[in-house]
Amino acid sequence: MLQKNLVDLRITFYYISRKLRDRQFMEKIIKRPKTELGSLEMRLLAYVQMRKMDVVRTEEIAAALKITPKQERELLSRMSRSGVIIRLKRGVYLVPPRLPAGGRLAVSEYYILSRLMREVGGKYQVSGPNTFYLYGFDNQVPNRVYVYNNRISGEKNIGGFDYVFMKIPGSWLGASTESAAPDGGKFFVATKARALLDAVYDWSRYNTIPRAYQWIATAIKKAPSFLDEFTIVSLKYGNKATIRRIGYLLAVSGVPENMLKGFKKNAGSMKSLIKWIPGMPAKGSVNKEWGLIVNGNIETG
Repeated sequence: MLQKNLVDLRITFYYISRKLRDRQFMEKIIKRPKTELGSLEMRLLAYVQMRKMDVVRTEEIAAALKITPKQERELLSRMSRSGVIIRLKRGVYLVPPRLPAGGRLAVSEYYILSRLMREVGGKYQVSGPNTFYLYGFDNQVPNRVYVYNNRISGEKNIGGFDYVFMKIPGSWLGASTESAAPDGGKFFVATKARALLDAVYDWSRYNTIPRAYQWIATAIKKAPSFLDEFTIVSLKYGNKATIRRIGYLLAVSGVPENMLKGFKKNAGSMKSLIKWIPGMPAKGSVNKEWGLIVNGNIETG
């Protein structure tokens, strides 16, 4: 419960810091004039509010408001540019449940994410720098949202927020929990164990080795029972290289031999050596037990 409260506090701080940088929030601070809504805009908002809709699609509005497809395109484009609605993807728009203050829709990046993934029928979980910050491993507030999912890939800007979508098989998604942003937007985020695994597995994307090794060693030292959860997650979602690196880390951290059996079983052949710290020169001792070139050290005690 304490860990969850700490994470919730960091989510709140993260959300506030993002809003301070967000265009919509700054527009209110400098007291820009409210967005003027015309009759078509008001009719669209009344339509979605009466039906308690949070998303609209092209062609649906034309039929409901009895306007032409051209008028519909112009209306949605105009409302999107002014910030009254948010374009989630081609032909799909996020709309406010009620007339927004100042005429602009202000929701969190997590709320937008959850609605987008619902629309594309995808599974997802936030991880990477967002979770490294939320769990207290890194103090740098990320300015993008990193999302593992089974539908979308690439970098996108939606509603003024930057996202990095990493498409992976649905079977690789898991070890996540539901959390909530201060605005009530619920989203799925990787557990602490999964976040640490991702820091090793996806090291080249996040530049997290050898820092991730220190994070893991510290987490287990603070809460020895965490080792069981981390072991389960690592063996289920880690690849062979990741399992070898983590197995060696646990061994030098003093984890009993009987707790390492699963890692050795899943590590595969040790004949081909890999570097313990990728990106650094392959200079160091050879550990045949784990098939590693030990090219660096960290404090584990």
